[in-house]
Amino acid sequence: MLERALPHFNRSPARPHRPALWPALSLVLALAVGAAAPAQAQGVSESVGKNSAFTGLVSASQVEQAAVQQYGQMLREAQAKNALGSDNHPQVLRLRNIARRIIPFSYGWNPRAREWRWEVNLIGSKQINAFCMPGGKIAFYTGILDQLKLSDDEVAMVMGHEIAHALREHARERMGKSAATNIGVNVLSQVLGFGQVGQTLTQYGAQLLTLEFSREDESEADLVGMELAARAGYDPRAGVTLWQKMGAASTGAPPQFLSTHPSGKTRIADIERNLPKVMPLYEASRQR
Repeated sequence: MLERALPHFNRSPARPHRPALWPALSLVLALAVGAAAPAQAQGVSESVGKNSAFTGLVSASQVEQAAVQQYGQMLREAQAKNALGSDNHPQVLRLRNIARRIIPFSYGWNPRAREWRWEVNLIGSKQINAFCMPGGKIAFYTGILDQLKLSDDEVAMVMGHEIAHALREHARERMGKSAATNIGVNVLSQVLGFGQVGQTLTQYGAQLLTLEFSREDESEADLVGMELAARAGYDPRAGVTLWQKMGAASTGAPPQFLSTHPSGKTRIADIERNLPKVMPLYEASRQR
C-alpha cells in the first residue's frame, strides 16, 4: 500500500523506530487533563449511543496489541522506502501539534485512551487518506495534505474523525462481528474468557490497515470528531469545506478515505445540522 516516497522527505539511513510523539506528549497531556472536561457533558453525546455489544467478544488489549504490531511494520516499510516523515519535518510537527490539542479531550469518550501510547506519523504517498488504529496509532498520508491543501481546522476535522473510530472501538466491533459469524453462537458461549476468540485476532487483526467501517460508524465518527476538534479550539465549520474539497477530489474513482463514507452532500448536511451542538464548545475553547 506504500507508494514511492515524495522527494522532500529526508533520506536518512533506516533506524529502529521509536515512539516519537509519546515522550513529548506526556507532560503536555498531564497538564491538559484538568482542562479537558468529560466529552459527554455537552455536545453530541445524546446523538451517539453506547459502544456495540460486539466489542465485548474481542479483548481490547489484544486488538491494541495487534495494532501496535501492524503500525510498527507499516512504519518500518515506509522508512525502508524513505517515505517516513522525519521528526523535524514541518508537516509532522504540524500534525503532532494538532494531536496534542485534541487528545486530552478523548478521555471522556474512552477511559482507555489515557493509557494509550499515542503516535502521529506522516507517510509519503499520493493517497488521500488518514487513519487512527486502536491504541492511538495515527498516520496521515502526504496526499491528503498536499492535494487538498488542508487548513489546520480541516486537518483537525480529519484527525478528530479518525481518533473517534478508535475511541468508539469500531475496529473491535467489526472483529467481534466477524468472530460471531465465523465461530458461531454455540462456541462463543463457551469462550467468554476470550480464549478462542482472542486466537482469531491473527486472522481479523490482519485487516486493521484496510478495515472498512459501516456508514453508520462513519457518521458517528463525524459527530464525535467534530466535538473533539471543537473542544480543542478548531472551527468545526471547517468540516463543510473539508468535504467540499473531498468531493472535488473524487471525480472518477473516489479517494480511499471516502470508500465507505456517506455521500458528500449527506455528510455536509449532517455537519451543518449538528453545528449548533458543537459551536458553543468551540467558542468556549477560544476563551481559555
